Amino acid sequence: MKEILPPLPPIRRNEFETVQALFQQYVVPSYRRFDVAFTRGAGSELWDVHGKRYLDFGGGIAVCCLGHSHPEVTEALVQQSQRLVHVSNLYYHEPQGRLAQALVKLIGPGKVFFANSGGEANEGLYKLARRFGHEEGRFEILTALNSFHGRTLAGIAATGQDKVKQGFEPMVAGFRHVPFNDLAAVRDALSPATVAVLIEGIQGEGGITPATPEYLLGLRRLCDEKKLLLLMDGVQCGHFRTGRFQSFQRLLEGVPGGEKFLPDAISMAKSLGGGFPIGAFWVRAPYADLLGPGTHATTYGGTPLACAVAGRILEIIERDKLADNARAVGEILKNGLEGLAARYPTVVTRVRGLGLMLGFELAPKEQLPALAGSDTTPALECVNRLHAAGLLTVPAGAQVVRLLPALNLTSREATEGLQIIETVVSGLA
Repeated sequence: MKEILPPLPPIRRNEFETVQALFQQYVVPSYRRFDVAFTRGAGSELWDVHGKRYLDFGGGIAVCCLGHSHPEVTEALVQQSQRLVHVSNLYYHEPQGRLAQALVKLIGPGKVFFANSGGEANEGLYKLARRFGHEEGRFEILTALNSFHGRTLAGIAATGQDKVKQGFEPMVAGFRHVPFNDLAAVRDALSPATVAVLIEGIQGEGGITPATPEYLLGLRRLCDEKKLLLLMDGVQCGHFRTGRFQSFQRLLEGVPGGEKFLPDAISMAKSLGGGFPIGAFWVRAPYADLLGPGTHATTYGGTPLACAVAGRILEIIERDKLADNARAVGEILKNGLEGLAARYPTVVTRVRGLGLMLGFELAPKEQLPALAGSDTTPALECVNRLHAAGLLTVPAGAQVVRLLPALNLTSREATEGLQIIETVVSGLA
């Protein structure tokens, strides 16, 4: 048989340059990748092709909620794959029903649709809103400035950041952006076409900015008053990352009226599968049957394999009390970062977040002499230096470094990470 492509070069001694060459020749260059290639991981540790160890505070961008290569996740994958990997959604199977039941118990009365990613889960929210307002001709969704809702065409239209839209105009119609945590701005922006408001409980890509309790409760009242859907993107800030299943549950703890708060729909993904691709959206009971047969579908969403893994992850989180761990270890990290801000105020200007979704803001570039002549942002420069020191973190915009570690991160690992961060911050000072 005639060869269409030359054979792949062998990876000799796992050298980074060999791996990188494969990407450069065969992978679409849509990512700006760091110069690191990983070969294995265990818990909150990763090793690259040179054998260097890294402590992982990025968590695959809030995905690896149980760390890497968790033996019970592997066990769930193997056991379910030996029974049934995939059947289409033309049929029933128990793992999907059981997972939906578990998610409903964690949120409130309603139903769940399963997809493969956060972007797909958010697409479901847009279609739910359109269906809800269709008979009245309402279709417009208000979202927040600095929000992030995925990379689909509708996702970038919903996202309140211009940088994701460039080169993909014209935008999908039906989205407008208003300032976050500004209830008056939402009310002023309402039009006869408005059908829903979509927000994140904590803006992740936008810089780890939590919604205020007053904002959340005010949005609920406003949406009830104007017959709008209140939609929440819990893709990054959900799944116990704040110490409760969804971020609004933590944000409204102890707030009068907070115990009764529920949005009308929530998108989920990332930590839901702990690294195995799965997304979902929950819809509140009055609207749970709006998307009837033929209105929304997916080939791979909610497979037995994906649901078995996600179900096992929920069991482990409950059994090992990892929501409590996220609070306790998150408090260690946050206190440590605030201590750094006090000791190095010319470098770290602010610390934000809850649980194991934290961010520290760096001073503007012109105020950091160590970056003189550098063409990188403060956040990217700091992340690069942390990589060199053996700690993985994630930039959020130009000035914020995100910490999104596994929910089972230990206090010892948190302390080690803080020591590395202080070494880098002191160098920037």
